Amino acid sequence: MSAGSPAGPGTPVPAGTPVRVWAPDAGTVELVSGEARTPMSREDGGWWRSAAALAPGTDYAFALDGGPALPDPRSPWQPHGVHGPSRTFDVSAHAWTDGRWAGRSSLGAVIYELHIGTFTPEGTLDAAIGRLDHLVDLGVEMVELMPVAAFPGTAGWGYDGVALYAVHEPYGGPAALQRFVDAAHGRGIAVCLDVVYNHLGPSGNYLGAFGPYFTERHHTPWGAAVNLDGGDAAEVRAFVVDNAVRWLRDFHIDALRLDAVHALVDDSDRHVLAELADAVAALEHEVGRPLSLIAESDLNDARMVTPTADGGLGMTAQWNDDLHHALHALVTGERQGYYADFGSVATLAKALTEVFVHAGEFSSFRGKVWGAPVPPEVDRRRFVVFSQDHDQVGNRALGDRPSRALTPGQLAISAAVVLLGPGTPMLFMGEEWGATTPFQYFTDHAEPELADGVREGRSREFGTHGWAELYGHDIVVPDPQSPATVVASRLDWDEPARPGNARLLRFYTDLVRLRREPDIASGDRAATAVQTGPDQLVMRRGGLAVVINLGPEPATLGLGSAAGEVLLCWDGEGLGVHGSEVELSGHNVAVLRLA
Repeated sequence: MSAGSPAGPGTPVPAGTPVRVWAPDAGTVELVSGEARTPMSREDGGWWRSAAALAPGTDYAFALDGGPALPDPRSPWQPHGVHGPSRTFDVSAHAWTDGRWAGRSSLGAVIYELHIGTFTPEGTLDAAIGRLDHLVDLGVEMVELMPVAAFPGTAGWGYDGVALYAVHEPYGGPAALQRFVDAAHGRGIAVCLDVVYNHLGPSGNYLGAFGPYFTERHHTPWGAAVNLDGGDAAEVRAFVVDNAVRWLRDFHIDALRLDAVHALVDDSDRHVLAELADAVAALEHEVGRPLSLIAESDLNDARMVTPTADGGLGMTAQWNDDLHHALHALVTGERQGYYADFGSVATLAKALTEVFVHAGEFSSFRGKVWGAPVPPEVDRRRFVVFSQDHDQVGNRALGDRPSRALTPGQLAISAAVVLLGPGTPMLFMGEEWGATTPFQYFTDHAEPELADGVREGRSREFGTHGWAELYGHDIVVPDPQSPATVVASRLDWDEPARPGNARLLRFYTDLVRLRREPDIASGDRAATAVQTGPDQLVMRRGGLAVVINLGPEPATLGLGSAAGEVLLCWDGEGLGVHGSEVELSGHNVAVLRLA
């Protein structure tokens, strides 16, 4: 049912409770259920309340000033799609079995990002449960779901969601999300949910009909910004905060990944992120388990992860794209677009030791000085690092993965940098076995003009990026609206058993196991010592050394101190240890304990 009652943000609505909706400018509001339209009563603050109590599983909608029936802005369930009526949902009906779950902070966790629609052939939350044991065997500690808020059609990435309180029905709806979280907790895996508060999709977005959810004072790449700082913004801010609290409390979610927070334009005295951080901290105290907020931000500013008490925005962690760019540009040789400032061993070393490459330096891609240094005392686990994610794969012209162009040894090197370097590591579904299936951009818009606009926009976006030169041939951007694009993006679960893929999977699993070494697992505050040479990198973490030959030819690397036990090597036959020197074959990586 519709939440947001005076009982408190995110409070479960008992079965049979009247529904409420915020519509401050409406003259009349009617509850529409079946063919019946029943007037609702005005309450303080622009809220309206129904006289009738709706049982769980009842379809309903709202009509403003005699207009058409519209879904609830806080709809918990949209079984008929984003344009249809809402349905009440009793969040307390699930019999949870995770009573002994103590929770898991995102700090230092091995995170695994996946898209429910393509993670399995069925593309549902229940089917994903069947693959959780694979993640257990890999050593994953937190699974991050790309957005599940209801969006138009059947297939999509989820970043054009419009019913932010509902769970996409083709994924299984809200009850399936509860089952997934319960099953993950039963296997010792925390769950992070990707949420999008900076914009809504264009199709099925009815929020503006109900109230001032958007403002022309600010603009984002998606149009008018969400109204977070106007005199009438209090209930819009509450819409965001209540939504976050609801996922964490009613669905037992452990963490939220907040999409593109730099597009949450808020000039008020207290930024909405700080308000959200404090609300989640209060809930964490109430439920007695860790709750995390992970921001996607391109601002390169440690204020994002500074506690609100110290004037920061209070996020637990943030994504660090600079580490990805430095690593990707180095191993692939790509320099187009935002990779222009990256690609040297020294640049990767800077990302490993200082977090941000652009930390008050000029960014040629942005055309201005960007970012600020990260103070050395800031816990490096507050920065999520990765060699692949949905954006960096899916926003390539063909949605191709690094496995298209890199050798297995280069994939192993990338894995070692991410999993054994400072920061909180994140893997993208399938990378652990070198998946060859692409992850392409896809949508399912029913409106012809919107569908054509997406197609044309996607082709235009890639028209000047030099992709033909990169791929070595002319390209045709996959049709986002084609079902074939979705099919091509599904993981092939036969791949992990193939010899080459199985070898890489074992290496990933061994790397995750090595993360539990005290020198890596405890701290992440000390700077990582990195030595560089031509195509060479030695990354020291306490008493361990990760020795990397990035070049294709054999090389000798100096450790600076005597080597001890060899803990792991991608190509053991290409390894030679002689005192403080290590010989490595091309595209090889070894992990050694120092004597």
